Amino acid sequence: MNKLWTLAAIGAVVAVGVLLTMPRETLPELTVVDELDIERYMGRWYEIASIPASFQRRCASDTTATYTLLPDGSVEVLNRCMREDGRIIEARGRAWPGDAPAKLRVSFAVVLGVPLFTAPYWVIDLTPDYSYAVVGHPSRDYGWVLAREPELPEATLERIFARLAGQGYDPARFRRTPHHAP
Repeated sequence: MNKLWTLAAIGAVVAVGVLLTMPRETLPELTVVDELDIERYMGRWYEIASIPASFQRRCASDTTATYTLLPDGSVEVLNRCMREDGRIIEARGRAWPGDAPAKLRVSFAVVLGVPLFTAPYWVIDLTPDYSYAVVGHPSRDYGWVLAREPELPEATLERIFARLAGQGYDPARFRRTPHHAP
């Protein structure tokens, strides 16, 4: 009987996983940038706008992501933000190369260097000077506009949101991220 329950539990977990990764509607393939120089991509990025992930629900402002290239080719990820009460929240994770230079897999649940769960981290827009980047998810349920500075000109944001719409995103779902002076 225990084997039956174990098989049923495994089947349920697989079924839920499949349902969670299925798109709610048919969307075109999310297009990533042709090239990503991972070394140039490293460093601090300020979140300008996002469709927040669940771990960001308590973030009120000052959200940053800092990426560090590790000797094994993976990337250390440090996400930080400020809550409304002024406390800092940090999340540490790791990213690994995917099947294309601009497609990475990221995990915030890593045990002994092995990711328990990974999620797509796809760079879908990037300026040649690496001053801003847009990260997407094939489901369009998540997205981040990142920049090297805490602000982007409104005209630049409008162009980014227009390209996001062309990729199947609803720009109205993005919330702006305020930043305070350091």
